[in-house]
Amino acid sequence: MSHPPGQDRTVVDLPAGRLRGATEGGVTVFRAVPYAAPPVGDLRWRPAQPHAGWSGTRDATTDGPSAPQMYMEGGDPVLGGHGSPPFDEDCLTLNLWTPAVDDGRRPVLIWIHGGGFVSGSGSLPTYSGDTFARDGDLVVVSINYRIGPLGYLYTGEGDEGGEGAAGGNFWLTDQLAALRWVKENIASFGGDPDCITVAGQSGGAVSTAALAGHPQAAGLIRRVILQSPPFGLDLPRPDAYLERTAAYLELAGAEDLDRLRTLPWPELIGAGAGLFAQTMRWGYWPTPFLPVIDGVTLAGHPAEALLGGAAAGVDVMIGWTREEANFGFALDEGYAGATREEVTDRIADTFGKEAAKSAYAAYERARPGARPADVLMDLITDELFRVPALRLAEARAESGHPVWAYQFDLPTPAHEGRLGAAHCLELPFVFDNFDQWSHAPFLAGLAPAVRDGLAYAMHRAWIAFVRTGDPNHPDLPQWRRYDTPSRTTMRFDSVVTALDDLAGPSRLLHTPAS
Repeated sequence: MSHPPGQDRTVVDLPAGRLRGATEGGVTVFRAVPYAAPPVGDLRWRPAQPHAGWSGTRDATTDGPSAPQMYMEGGDPVLGGHGSPPFDEDCLTLNLWTPAVDDGRRPVLIWIHGGGFVSGSGSLPTYSGDTFARDGDLVVVSINYRIGPLGYLYTGEGDEGGEGAAGGNFWLTDQLAALRWVKENIASFGGDPDCITVAGQSGGAVSTAALAGHPQAAGLIRRVILQSPPFGLDLPRPDAYLERTAAYLELAGAEDLDRLRTLPWPELIGAGAGLFAQTMRWGYWPTPFLPVIDGVTLAGHPAEALLGGAAAGVDVMIGWTREEANFGFALDEGYAGATREEVTDRIADTFGKEAAKSAYAAYERARPGARPADVLMDLITDELFRVPALRLAEARAESGHPVWAYQFDLPTPAHEGRLGAAHCLELPFVFDNFDQWSHAPFLAGLAPAVRDGLAYAMHRAWIAFVRTGDPNHPDLPQWRRYDTPSRTTMRFDSVVTALDDLAGPSRLLHTPAS
């Protein structure tokens, strides 16, 4: 869309109506832009529906509400919080940053936040797209979508309350609607609808893979960036999930879904907290709500989505942090006193009883001086994050579709160093926006020179990948694609190094003997 000379560059006309954004730090920003109808009333636990549009000029200068979620005043001791009021079910909006509203056809980056499927927001300042727009000449979109019970509860209902197959994954229908919105509208904001990269972290990386492999997204996504995807999660089928749904109904005090639909959302979130307690298992990452492999909206595990079909040709970058699990376990005093016997029993769940002691010994050798709790955290990191990511890289390499792989190794000195290179620690480096993370305890004590140098290298690699499908840039050591002869993995630390088979010990330990 061309703007005549002198025309307001913060106003955009879309099929749904006119938007007025604002200029912030040299970037034009549009906030709380609806991409689907509010999922309220009869649309609660229904697939996302088209937005009806609006008349007049819609103000797009202020963030909208985030998806309903649990909230703790003062935040947590790692991130310092991952979502803050206001919350509301009317949350299906996106924020957009563009260098200019013109015909520039710039590469587009869609960001999908994580949060264990229960927290987070696309409008968090930590996920602001301004650095990518400004530094990379990209158009950036960050989305809100339904999370927790409103996005992940499996109802077992078909379309229109019983007709047709029983689909779930309302979060995924939201994200598909957002992707379609970007495809149809992004050219009006200076973006290229044929050059879309979707990136996500943790649960957002699971979303990213699910989107890339979805039939309705065929041909819409050029590239994906998967940051710390927990592909090791065992995702339930409908019958198994309905047992969890029954427990949730009981916690909510509702005899059926019709009654559940009448409850105000704060009561739904409160019942979700109860499900946390019911589903926790010692030595496992707590996940009260999960994607469901329903055969309708999700045909298989998202980890398999990039291995065939239309998604096989999508460019992929994937990575993990060295001590992912320390995020959830290192500061938990309940695990600090874990015994060798307890951890060996937990290892037996993965390796079997006969191999458990030798697996424990292998982890102990890899981390000299390791306490049982350290062995447990390394195990969880491997089975939930590192090894499944490696398996995806291996499978794509063997099929002729190599990926770019990385491991984030820089430990934080915060909390006496107990967190190591924990889950989420790479995020401020990727966005290169430490000023937006001043509330986050896990960044305390990082040396500014090391911090800023590593952030520059990573931020520019992400920009290069979005623009070209290749993360290499002049200020980075050569980063070769991951293939089975070399298994090159970029190690992001105070010294950035491309190493062959960096995660080899984990890969081999978790590879069954042939």
